[in-house]
Amino acid sequence: MITVSPHRLATMFFEAADTHSPEFDVVEFLQMLADHVAELVPDATAGTLLADPQGHLHYAAASDETTKLLELLQLQKQDGPCVDAFHQRRPVSNTDLQSAAERWPQFAPHASAAGFRSVHAFPLQLREHVIGALGVFRTTSGSFGDTDSHIVQCLADVATSSLLYHRSIKHAEGLAQQLQTALNSRILIEQAKGAIAHAHHISGDEAFILLRAYARRTNQRLKDVARQAVTDPSTLPEIASGLR
Repeated sequence: MITVSPHRLATMFFEAADTHSPEFDVVEFLQMLADHVAELVPDATAGTLLADPQGHLHYAAASDETTKLLELLQLQKQDGPCVDAFHQRRPVSNTDLQSAAERWPQFAPHASAAGFRSVHAFPLQLREHVIGALGVFRTTSGSFGDTDSHIVQCLADVATSSLLYHRSIKHAEGLAQQLQTALNSRILIEQAKGAIAHAHHISGDEAFILLRAYARRTNQRLKDVARQAVTDPSTLPEIASGLR
């Protein structure tokens, strides 16, 4: 079912293993992971949740706005596949949303109403360390084959290993401070998306695309561009210069 070329798949795994850049940012890394998984699986979106040192999950990234809302709903209600995958430390696979209302009374109806038909979730786990969860939301109800599931789990495993390695070499800075920095970056990005969307009457998804495109075009970190958008509204037209 996964249709990307071997070259593209290899590139995804390389990027999931690359945390050595001095410009490395946890939120951008998890955004990249969500985007890659959404590209890998046909008719799918993806989102990631990240745990703090106390074991509480927080929203980290999603491939689109609808998936972001479903991830936030899971956190609010503590109900859904990503929450289960994290706490049970095992994948949730091939779950048909039409028959999942009893299992997830809050999540399943909302996901179905958003147009999704099946869900899958994978723990971000390396041995005893579970640092979050990856959710895959499909608009079709076809089976997620063993090979496809294995590829996505392996990509999640590589990303998890990379994050834990990055944490270990940055241990002097304190893991809690790293996580807080990541969460602060996510809040800043969400505020910037809102400012751009409001200023140009576009959706949150479109605002994020503009934000990320401008960051890449100007070779800046996503969180730095987001800070510009929030603190200096005069930069909004330039950030949105790619709007057609």
